[in-house]
Amino acid sequence: MADKRPALKFTKMHALGNDFVVFDAITQEVEITAERAKRIADRNTGIGCDQILIVEPPSNPDVDFKYRIFNQDGSEVSQCGNGARCFAKYVRDRRLTTKKVISVETDAGILELRADSNQNYSVAMGVPNFTASDIPYAGAEADKELLSTNSLNSESTAQEFFTLSIGNPHAVLLVNSVDTAEVEKLGKLFQSHPHFPESVNVGFMQIVSRSEIKLRVYERGSGETLACGSGACAAVIAGINNNLLDSSVTVNLPLGRLTIEWSGRGQQVILSGPATTVFHGQIRLR
Repeated sequence: MADKRPALKFTKMHALGNDFVVFDAITQEVEITAERAKRIADRNTGIGCDQILIVEPPSNPDVDFKYRIFNQDGSEVSQCGNGARCFAKYVRDRRLTTKKVISVETDAGILELRADSNQNYSVAMGVPNFTASDIPYAGAEADKELLSTNSLNSESTAQEFFTLSIGNPHAVLLVNSVDTAEVEKLGKLFQSHPHFPESVNVGFMQIVSRSEIKLRVYERGSGETLACGSGACAAVIAGINNNLLDSSVTVNLPLGRLTIEWSGRGQQVILSGPATTVFHGQIRLR
């Protein structure tokens, strides 16, 4: 018997290779479960992506949209800087809004997205949080602010890192070279460590100069991705906080560059970079 359920329209997008499947849940009925998200994200049997983005009407009348994010493994997360830029391009391209400044409701708070051009978008990612309980990081007293280097014992080796939240938890390791960094091995060790009860995104930062870094990121729920916007923010914030970087930094990722600006404690961090539409399609979610 033929499946009579309507096919859902979607758009495949990417931001420097960090790829997304975007569903408009305003003009069509969309129900994404963890299992469905896993099937959609599968690169062999589904559409294939790092994350799934859902555009929904806001529950807050003072904002323009609500924004939900699912990882490859079906888990739902609160923040994704690359996804936010794709979100901004999507809602403008699909004429869901004509605004150049768009406010978006997320589980991490309200994001402000700005269209700088047809291909380049900026996101005000929020104010970084360094308090152990808010990251969350269980390796220190709950009210302790983690502003400098921390140490994590794993496999009888102390790994030094910086940790913070930018709407999701991050650990940033300084490395001599991103090309030789043990990204998968250390990424898995950090993500499974009991000090990170909600797992963690693990960044590997090579400092080129005070205004430029190279970065690789092992994301929770997705593994290593070609780009991670919140990971780029976290790395730059950690560097600025410890006087290793200036307030505006170029982040080199495998397929291009992001610009991160942060003027210091208590201030919003601004992420800027490209967003690209790849193709449009339809799928039936069985």
